[in-house]
Amino acid sequence: MRGLSQARWVAGAAVLALTVTACGGDDTTDEGSGVPEATSGGESGEVTQGGVLRTQVGEPASLVPGNAGESAGSEVLGTLFSALVDYEKDGSIVPLVAAEIPTSDDLINWTITINEGWTFHDRTPVTAQSFVDAWNFAAYAPNAQSLGYFFGPGIASVEGFDALQSADPDGEGPEVAPEPAAKEMTGLEVVDETTFNVTLTEPLSLFPLMLGYTAFYPMPESCLTAEDFCNEAPVGNGPFMMDGVWNHDQGIAVTKYEDWGGETPPNIDGVEWTIYSDPQTAYLDLQDGNLDFLGDLPPEELANAETEFADRYIEEPSSTFQYIGFPLYDEKFGGGTIDDNYGGEAKVNLRKALSMAINRQELIDTIFNGSNTPADSLVSPIVDGYREGACGDACIFDVEAAKAMYDESGGIEGPIKLYFNGPDTPHAEWMTAVGNYWQAAFGLEYELNELPWAEYLEAQDAHEFDGVFRLGWIFDYPSPQSYLSPIYGPGAGELNFGYVDPEVDTLLQEGNASATIEEGIALYNEAEDKILETFPNIPMWFSQSIAAYNDTAENVELDLFGVVDYMKISMTSTS
Repeated sequence: MRGLSQARWVAGAAVLALTVTACGGDDTTDEGSGVPEATSGGESGEVTQGGVLRTQVGEPASLVPGNAGESAGSEVLGTLFSALVDYEKDGSIVPLVAAEIPTSDDLINWTITINEGWTFHDRTPVTAQSFVDAWNFAAYAPNAQSLGYFFGPGIASVEGFDALQSADPDGEGPEVAPEPAAKEMTGLEVVDETTFNVTLTEPLSLFPLMLGYTAFYPMPESCLTAEDFCNEAPVGNGPFMMDGVWNHDQGIAVTKYEDWGGETPPNIDGVEWTIYSDPQTAYLDLQDGNLDFLGDLPPEELANAETEFADRYIEEPSSTFQYIGFPLYDEKFGGGTIDDNYGGEAKVNLRKALSMAINRQELIDTIFNGSNTPADSLVSPIVDGYREGACGDACIFDVEAAKAMYDESGGIEGPIKLYFNGPDTPHAEWMTAVGNYWQAAFGLEYELNELPWAEYLEAQDAHEFDGVFRLGWIFDYPSPQSYLSPIYGPGAGELNFGYVDPEVDTLLQEGNASATIEEGIALYNEAEDKILETFPNIPMWFSQSIAAYNDTAENVELDLFGVVDYMKISMTSTS
């Protein structure tokens, strides 16, 4: 979430989603703290304190909260920052830095009160101003923060957001856009050290649910004036602080922050992430005991890993949705406007035919050891509001129907380009399989195009893809709206496929304005149906969270977002 462009884009393997997390909990959370109590584990039945967890992460695109919308960066920041609220494993929220869950009679005016005693890692206090300044910094267009759109229309919709955006330059050519009219949103008002008011432009029942997400982290004053430095050595308010600086393409280390404001500190002394360019190398290091935990297993190792690690192998449903996007701005796949569903009936049929020619279950069984579930919706089954078969026939493998629809559409002149990020992912294998399905069904030649993750995101934002492109999405908070508004909604979807639909925007906004989160689901469902009429992307599968760990680690659990719970995990005395 990631603009979008990437609020929670998944860079890693399609099986396990690497994702952001607040320091999450479950039913063992100490009431009011939002941080899980230590749980027993291992043969001794006692939690072992101390030790450094050795694990893996991808190379982040950024370590500035307002600019860290992809999975690797947000995972690291989840240990360095503590949010206003924390997420339980069941999707509910509890206060963390906030003194209580905010409420509002009109869903527009919100008052947020934070607990006293929280400090940043530079020892400066966390105040109401820390949140207001960070949110304004993210929203101010010249700062080019990828999550700034989260404060705009269709997402949080904070009053005054538009005044922080740059107008288009007059005339033509490489002119510099004029400075925005303001640097601070009028909808943010500091009342005192621990209280600030938020005014939205439209009702939003989901607002408290959003407040655990990366975009809403606070920032210290030192980082607001030295963004580049804090990208290399973030200064957060979380249970861990940086140990040195980000060693690009090699590793990142954090150590326990002894003055953390939460009630129950982590069991471990720190985390050492190694950044691998090859998932197979990471898996070999796990086997050799050089890693304690690995949450991104190579697909070809899944069957062996389950046997080898036995009760130290984890597989459970995740929120990850994998899909293949169409560049609707390209005449080959779309063109036109939303009035003709981007290219008229012929282009819609072309997009659907390409979807119907893919045998998702066969691909999953062959490449991912059957660990994923074919997608039949734009919303994951783990979220209230998922509807089985929402995608209809377009997501059902039927090669004969696909051929007929493809021929009727006029087809496409090959070769078709398939874009994906790598080389530290397994995407080449399954994207090759997709190309083979299209070649077999339509005689369509294909061309594989692999880009580094950061370059891949830049190309996506700049609408530079002239072929289909893979992406994975993890919810930012447990709601169907988190699968729809950031990708297809106002101010965000245009950066992805080139898809904009005012009717979808209205349905999403009406869902947001519903009196309760539950009442909004029907409107989100209507929005999903409207999106699927245009078919801007091919739903591929819903992923499982899969991980394995050595006997050097215990109390290993995955949080709501499929990431190891860094607050609960502990190390054995032999580590």
